[in-house]
Amino acid sequence: MAIRPYEAYTPSPRNRTTLHLAKAMVNKPCRKLTHGKTSRNGRNSTGIITSRHRGGAHKRLYRQIDFRRNKLGVAGRIASVEYDPNRNAFICLVNYTDGEKKYILHARGLQVGDVITSGPNTSISVGNALPLTKIPLGTAIHNIELKSGRGGQLVRAAGAVAKIVAKEGRLTTLRLPSSEIRLVPQDCLASVGRVGNIDINNKDLGKAGSKRWLGKRPKVRGSAMNPVDHPHGGGEGRTSIGRKKPSTPWGHVALGKRSRGKKFSNPLILRRRKSS
Repeated sequence: MAIRPYEAYTPSPRNRTTLHLAKAMVNKPCRKLTHGKTSRNGRNSTGIITSRHRGGAHKRLYRQIDFRRNKLGVAGRIASVEYDPNRNAFICLVNYTDGEKKYILHARGLQVGDVITSGPNTSISVGNALPLTKIPLGTAIHNIELKSGRGGQLVRAAGAVAKIVAKEGRLTTLRLPSSEIRLVPQDCLASVGRVGNIDINNKDLGKAGSKRWLGKRPKVRGSAMNPVDHPHGGGEGRTSIGRKKPSTPWGHVALGKRSRGKKFSNPLILRRRKSS
């Protein structure tokens, strides 16, 4: 999709841009595949804020996405490509030949009227879902399962793509968008192609209100706080943080410390992602 600039009728939207949605995408969602979504505003069940800087988002309807792609051997036709407020990728409404309707992630190149299928005997074309053992090396894939039957968990963001590097035994080596190289069982399903809406990174919100519509509240630098509120706070004027390393409001090391603990899947990671 193309990027559409706003007219500068006030200073705030002067650099604001948005996605130019096609006429085919201006559709109401399928009612049977949606349900209400309650915003938690970053609070847990006791009302305590556990994730800061959240709240005040626009009300949304949740679209039920078929990440499992478990309708094996049943062909489906793309009925529409729609916007989903719950993710940065677009979604497709699929009408299957048995009468069932489901939403899937929109792969780049999929258009209204295209036919997709899932299963081990499916052709290698955009939008189809196959086991990793049936996909050739070097193929671009997305919506990858980590455990067979659980549904796609990897490579689901807009513009994301992974590639099959090697196959050995019952495991497949994948290169993920984060440059991490990981082993995945070959019986796991993956969808062929790249996730659509690759221009999402060129979108410019332009004003603070757009951020609030997304449910993101303002952030305050720790150095601008008082010492009672943050370890970086205090001092006369603009002073340094007074520490060897930056820290979180609770005194833990921030910016660079590895936060991944001991997990059973650690041996499956051949090369870690690049640190930020």
